[in-house]
Amino acid sequence: MKVEQIYTGCLAQGAYYIESEGEVAIIDPLREVQPYLDRAEKDGAKIKYIFETHFHADFVSGHLTLAKKSGADIIYGPNANPSFDSIEAKDGQVFKLGAVSITVLHTPGHTMESTTYLLKDENGKDEAIFTGDTLFLGDVGRPDLAQKAASLTQEELAATLYDSLRTKIMPLSDEVTVYPGHGAGSACGKNMMKETVDTLGNQKKVNYALRADMSKEEFVKEVTDGLLPPPQYFPLNVKLNKEGYEDIDEVLARGTQALSPDAFEAAANETGAVVLDVRSAADFVKGHIPRSIFIGLDGDFAPWVGALIADVQQPILLLAPEGREEEAVTRLSRVGFDKTLGYLKGGFQAWKAEKEYDTMSSISAEQYAKEQDEANKVLDVRKVSEYQAEHLEDALNFPLSELNDHLAEFPKEEPFYVHCAGGYRSVIAGSILKSRGIHNLINVEGGFKALKETSVKTTDYVCPSTLK
Repeated sequence: MKVEQIYTGCLAQGAYYIESEGEVAIIDPLREVQPYLDRAEKDGAKIKYIFETHFHADFVSGHLTLAKKSGADIIYGPNANPSFDSIEAKDGQVFKLGAVSITVLHTPGHTMESTTYLLKDENGKDEAIFTGDTLFLGDVGRPDLAQKAASLTQEELAATLYDSLRTKIMPLSDEVTVYPGHGAGSACGKNMMKETVDTLGNQKKVNYALRADMSKEEFVKEVTDGLLPPPQYFPLNVKLNKEGYEDIDEVLARGTQALSPDAFEAAANETGAVVLDVRSAADFVKGHIPRSIFIGLDGDFAPWVGALIADVQQPILLLAPEGREEEAVTRLSRVGFDKTLGYLKGGFQAWKAEKEYDTMSSISAEQYAKEQDEANKVLDVRKVSEYQAEHLEDALNFPLSELNDHLAEFPKEEPFYVHCAGGYRSVIAGSILKSRGIHNLINVEGGFKALKETSVKTTDYVCPSTLK
């Protein structure tokens, strides 16, 4: 028996490959399925089952494409009722895979169809659980995403999750391995560990939600406390996962069309496409297509696209580093953005040679420390928690995810500074502001990390978040 975790860092997501005697099960596959097919071919094995732990909100699963290409059955737990052919398994149902077996443990609470899969070895011994978003390392799945679909409050879903954990998962042996659906950095939980594999016994010791003496009321209170609003694209991804989506090969064929500067500009004008610049922050600052939005590939790319563009039907045109165009289209498709119309052939240099371009005012942290005028506002676009821990004295906090809600509050003429933690989010913020006609901003390179190394004053006092 082989069990392999296939972890994708930019989504903090774990998919799983299980093989026994030439038969393979894939759990929660990503949108691009060729690596799973290649892995099975390398083992001389056939993919028999595709297990889905639930309808994912933070990414689009590859279940439909993988089923089409492999002939495997798609399996959900109870209450799923998707719009395509699948097996809706019963609680306790067993699926044979070579010499091993996988048992369905219905564990509702994160969503009502959420299911954990229990892997037993050839001797029938409990080996591992694949928990999806029911149980993370250090946390459990947030109970607020399925409220509308389930006609339940987040408190009622949390109470359901409490029962699932204590009747289906906690009674299992401490030696059982826990393979979660996500790790630290995912928006599907709030307190996840950086590790991606653990034993159930250790989780019973360190995971606040698995305390043996915890009452249901305490669980509900702790699990629902401090939940941030989910990204707007989450319900759109659930819809795609439940109802179906375009084949990834068609998405890639359309998105990797090379367009000349004239054709690129015409497509933007005719379709209302967002011009998405996925190069480095430094390159964007030096020069970019007017009104383009920067979200660099070398950062939390897909989550920020989903948080800031929101509508997965939005047409997109790409300006990408040479050779990374397909990567960009693939990573967009992972979170449901399938409407990429092509990329700029020759990159920014081709545009610069023929068209007008824009730049972003930017200074180093050292320059800021020397030149900052107290009359000029300073905007910190980090999360509220980062800002509250420590920030520049007199800095104002507008988290990047909320920036579009405050556009009317920015100074119209006076210069103002923008910074984040390391320089990635501030350039995203700057690009959004410039696309809205606000050009009097100055980006601080290196962000708060670099600023702390200068003589600027910091404080942990929380001042009002307003630019007025």
